[in-house]
Amino acid sequence: MNIINIEHISKIYGEKVIYEDASFGVQQGDKIGIVGINGTGKSTLLKMTAGEVVPDEGQIVRQNGLKIAYVRQNPFFPEGCTVRSYALEGSGESWQVESNLMELGITDFDQKMEELSGGQKRRVVLARILAEDFDVLLLDEPTNHLDESMIGWLEDYLRNYRGTVLMVTHDRYFLDRVTNRILEISHGKIYSYESDYSGFLELKAAREEMELASERKRQSILRMELEWAKRGCRARTTKQRARLERLEALKNGKAPQADQTVELDSVETRMGKKTIELHHVSKSYGDKKILEDYSYIALKNQRIGIIGPNGCGKTTLMKMLAGIEKPDSGSIEVGETIRIGYFAQEEKEMDDSRRVIDYVKDIAEYITTKDGKISASALLERFLFTPDMQYAPIGKLSGGEKRRLYLLGVLAENANVLLFDEAGNDLDIPTLTILEDYLNNFSGIVITVSHDRYFLDNVVDRILELDGKGHVQQYEGGYTDYLEAKRRRGTDTAGTAVQNEKSAAGQKDWKKNQPRKLKFSYKEQREYETIDDDIAALENKLKAIERQIEANATNSVKLKELLEEQEKTQKELDEKTERWVYLNDLAEQIETV
Repeated sequence: MNIINIEHISKIYGEKVIYEDASFGVQQGDKIGIVGINGTGKSTLLKMTAGEVVPDEGQIVRQNGLKIAYVRQNPFFPEGCTVRSYALEGSGESWQVESNLMELGITDFDQKMEELSGGQKRRVVLARILAEDFDVLLLDEPTNHLDESMIGWLEDYLRNYRGTVLMVTHDRYFLDRVTNRILEISHGKIYSYESDYSGFLELKAAREEMELASERKRQSILRMELEWAKRGCRARTTKQRARLERLEALKNGKAPQADQTVELDSVETRMGKKTIELHHVSKSYGDKKILEDYSYIALKNQRIGIIGPNGCGKTTLMKMLAGIEKPDSGSIEVGETIRIGYFAQEEKEMDDSRRVIDYVKDIAEYITTKDGKISASALLERFLFTPDMQYAPIGKLSGGEKRRLYLLGVLAENANVLLFDEAGNDLDIPTLTILEDYLNNFSGIVITVSHDRYFLDNVVDRILELDGKGHVQQYEGGYTDYLEAKRRRGTDTAGTAVQNEKSAAGQKDWKKNQPRKLKFSYKEQREYETIDDDIAALENKLKAIERQIEANATNSVKLKELLEEQEKTQKELDEKTERWVYLNDLAEQIETV
């Protein structure tokens, strides 16, 4: 039974068409995930469903007496309010609110809201809203700032909740585990898929293929009908008139619009022998220990994921790596060739009156890519900022578009070490997918704090877990490998991490602090299956370059280019060969276990 009907709605902001004659219905018990690129109107759809925004055309019909609860992406907190005063302002029973707070790990009810972390604020909002009486729950980016244990708690709550849920989230694992239906917003239309996120990807691909097939058929018929019209037909008969009308309809038909995607390419920046080294680092805030006598050396091209409960100090660690904060004791040494790009959890202050293009030009007029240098304007177009958007003030961008602009600025710096603190917050799924591909091909070090389990699985090859007591535990592989290792150790994912074995003073070899592994991680398994072909391809490439060198022995300009290419390819082959030795050695150890 439909409890909400969205009927032929249209909505325009300025010159931007958000919805154009879009319709769908919400049935009782639906668990709906809303996806689409930033700026397509996902949050607007939630606001219209809640009755806070009215469509320009069409209507939204709600069942009589329907109670709707709405968890906003950026809720407002009255100045000076405490956890208790804010949480009890809702319509829920006080005992239920306090029970929710305790279950979500909030125990100091008299603490001021402004003193809480982003994740703690999110939990207070959830405790307040979930204590209310409602039939439909609207969630806008509910997992932002939540740690792994709280995300798991919310997943369980929503799976067991018998009412209706509409949510906007970039967390793909969350969508898979909670939703039974996906709404995709694209080019002003709303497409409905009776599936979780994984099934949606398959169904979307099938829909797009059908649309392309229909368009090919339309173009084919249109060509035949135009040839018929050119032969001088006249609309004398009913059949001929009908055929001419059909021709006009074919000419007026619209080809399917492909989704735009962000275009990223990785640029290699030279990195010397010394990277980033932590030596006996300790850091505390009052009685709260972040790190205690911790040592670590980052390897070239390593991908590190940092996880842990809210408030354990993940962002503080990132700020120390970026040089923004200093350790209480110990040292953090950064190599001379290291260039750090820091994508903070909260983007730096942007002047809303400044033009988008000027924000990028302040970083660089021209940006180096694999294809050569491109202008700031061209780079903005790759990030889906149209010429009109480029010359508009930053204040007109949506929250997700501002986040994308901030990401663009970080990548434009041509860093060889990228620090990401919750990269997934406010980035849409298509941009996250492209970013994952970019980072997998990035020639440098990636260190990321993230609660996005899908992102961690796709990007990192090592997990560092902080426990909030100064200890760090190390795991090899992505997030799924981390969970398996935790199960083998007989501990819960929210349990206390065991203190990491300290690296010896002055230790330079990262492999010395690497625990013995008895299985491939997911990424290593894929690499092991393809590395022989990769090496063969590089060997063939070297032979081809050598033949070109012989043929261009008298062309000094071309010869210089070829020798540089030969040196670069030989370096890649040496690195691949070293990796081949490591993977085959590991494979032999696994077989003997």
